[in-house]
Amino acid sequence: MSNRKLKIVPIGGLGEIGKNMMVYEWGENILVVDAGLMFPENDMLGIDYIIPDFQYLLDKQDWIRGVVITHGHEDHTGAIAHLMERISAPIYATPLTRGLVEAKLSRGGLINKVRMYTVQAGDSVWIGPFQVEFFHMCHSIPDGVGLGITTNAGLVIHSGDYKFDHTPVDGWPTDYAKLAEMSNRGVLALLADSTNADRPGWTPSEKVIDAAFREVFRNASGRIIVASFASLISRMQQVGNAAIEHNRKMAFVGSSMIENARIARRLGYLELPDDLVVPLEQALKMKPREVVLMSTGTQGEPTSIIGRLSMGSNNHFDLVPGDTVVLSSHPIPGNEESVGRTINRLFRRGANVIYENIAPVHVSGHASQEEMKLLLHLVKPKYFIPIHGELRHLHQHANIARQVGLPGENIAVIENGCVVEFEDGQMHVGERMPGGYVFVDGAGVGDIGPGEVREREALARDGVVLVNLTLERNNSRLTEDPEIITRGFIHSRAGDDLLDGAREIIREAVRNGNGNLQVDLQQALKAFLYNRTKRRPMIFVTLNRT
Repeated sequence: MSNRKLKIVPIGGLGEIGKNMMVYEWGENILVVDAGLMFPENDMLGIDYIIPDFQYLLDKQDWIRGVVITHGHEDHTGAIAHLMERISAPIYATPLTRGLVEAKLSRGGLINKVRMYTVQAGDSVWIGPFQVEFFHMCHSIPDGVGLGITTNAGLVIHSGDYKFDHTPVDGWPTDYAKLAEMSNRGVLALLADSTNADRPGWTPSEKVIDAAFREVFRNASGRIIVASFASLISRMQQVGNAAIEHNRKMAFVGSSMIENARIARRLGYLELPDDLVVPLEQALKMKPREVVLMSTGTQGEPTSIIGRLSMGSNNHFDLVPGDTVVLSSHPIPGNEESVGRTINRLFRRGANVIYENIAPVHVSGHASQEEMKLLLHLVKPKYFIPIHGELRHLHQHANIARQVGLPGENIAVIENGCVVEFEDGQMHVGERMPGGYVFVDGAGVGDIGPGEVREREALARDGVVLVNLTLERNNSRLTEDPEIITRGFIHSRAGDDLLDGAREIIREAVRNGNGNLQVDLQQALKAFLYNRTKRRPMIFVTLNRT
């Protein structure tokens, strides 16, 4: 093979938390790593989730040799069905990750259309011209792997999400020996997770949660409801262990939680006795002190189980006095406000709420600063590209690399769409390609763009004013009083004087109109309403001629 450039193109995950997707390109061959989603920010009203803009891949479909998934979390798998609808390539994943991905493909009707290959940590697989070595990286879900990707340009290590936990719940620590062995071969570049780059020290072990759960279970006199991510299998195991110790039965709540638990148990990654787990319907009939429920909803999502419980709108069961709600997660950046509101509502409805700030019921699955330094020392890369994080995380990770001796010119802080090229052992940062968010709204994928999201924000912020006019066909005179309808703008009883003034503005505009009456009316009302209220509602005018 001729000595061609190795291109690395981040499609998602750089400059943001979530929707991770990386492209490795060698000649006319592409290896895709991960296909995740991102949760919407607070001002993205009505958006269910966001996926990467992978138009770059659609333009080179014939080049794609395979898709590798590093682990089963949503920010690495959530877009896989959307991607596989558009491309034809095999998927490579470890057993648990494969099971979770297959569930997503089944829901999308793609399970029989996609080739899938199971790999194990320790395997080495040729995917086109890429030799991909899978090695175990400890994270907050079992079966996570990092990748050693070899081409004629050199060896690149892609860390995936990781932490250096010496006492993980599944007893499977990071493969330090493999990292050292690859280091001895010479590592051209390291791409490493930056999520906790602004956290000093070491990330605590998952084991610290066991003691916190024991304390919660010991003190709770009623039901315990533990909220976590549906893919956090290790947390399911810890809750199950605590339930056994304190003679409680365990029920999973919510379709994603039930399905992931079923997959993990079937594959042997979640070891719970058959008599421990009971259906929700049975659990709700038992004495409160005899059950623990495990559900989703840690991010304050209004449609989640915890979100609905906090508002009293859950269909199957409601909070009762004596319930203890445990939020076993950390708010995703941007979700802090909604999580705080949910906690307040849970307290208001009589629950005792335990969350990260008051008890160690959650630890991060990502490396902190000292672990990042250790990985850099273990791998000894020539070049370093921080990945998986907002821009502040990427820059802080770059600072950490400089602290351990990597030259600044050998570090590339890039964002989505920036092309990094390696040729003759040298790194070059190229131009940034266009790209952005692809919003998923109900059944629509990409139907909603930034403009529509801004319109929704404007409607939510200042409301809407609808004006309906009936005019004579020949001379455009009003035949009846203007009809004004407001929604989310001003209370009708408090706004009588304002609306009377608006009607007079309309009459004057109609009398003086000599151009585009609809536009003239919108501009006149916009100015009048802003002068009176300092608000800018969206204004719609309809004209009927008789």
